[in-house]
Amino acid sequence: MSQILWALLLSLYVLGILLVTRLPYRWMVARGIEPIRAVYYNRKIVHMAAGGIGSLAVPLVFTSPWVPLIAGLLLTGLTWATHQSGWRFYWFQTPENRNDVKFALMWALSVSALWWLLNDPWLAIVPALYMAFGDGVTGIARNALIRRRSKSPIGNIFMLIVCLPIGYAVGLHAQPAIPLWGMISALVATVVERYEFGPIDDNVLITLSSSLVLLLGVSAGPLL
Repeated sequence: MSQILWALLLSLYVLGILLVTRLPYRWMVARGIEPIRAVYYNRKIVHMAAGGIGSLAVPLVFTSPWVPLIAGLLLTGLTWATHQSGWRFYWFQTPENRNDVKFALMWALSVSALWWLLNDPWLAIVPALYMAFGDGVTGIARNALIRRRSKSPIGNIFMLIVCLPIGYAVGLHAQPAIPLWGMISALVATVVERYEFGPIDDNVLITLSSSLVLLLGVSAGPLL
């Protein structure tokens, strides 16, 4: 019952973030920021406040990967349904892409799959943290400096600054400790963020590539 209660509370928190971010959107547009730029700012706020905080909560409150998997898939269904119905959360969703749906899907799949494979909930959330905080900071930096959606390498510098400490810290406390593998996973995630291949966007590439590095690291063992 405690797992269900935590899942309900976190789901309400995430839903609250999705709704309340309409306020900063209106604030930005009222001050002359182009609506599309306000959307991209908001999307990264959602990445960090919902995806990032939600990821950190997983190993603290859940004892099974089933609960975050189901919760993540339900969120995926919600974001997909708003696109399909035309009732988009216009303050962070756009008709041009459905990257928010892929974010929720890859969050659910990466967290649960790594937890099952590695039996370590902290390592399991590392790719999700890269996707939430790393890619979140990347988008904000590009939006502020380039003033449009782009894949400028300046964003990757900020992403690496955020992701390296995450990979090192979580890897250091793994059993056995694999801090260098954690840092390698952060570097790989930062590099692949710049690429998209049709429907395979950076959310997919970040989680898949860093997950593979972590699986390799646990299998091969510490580098030093």
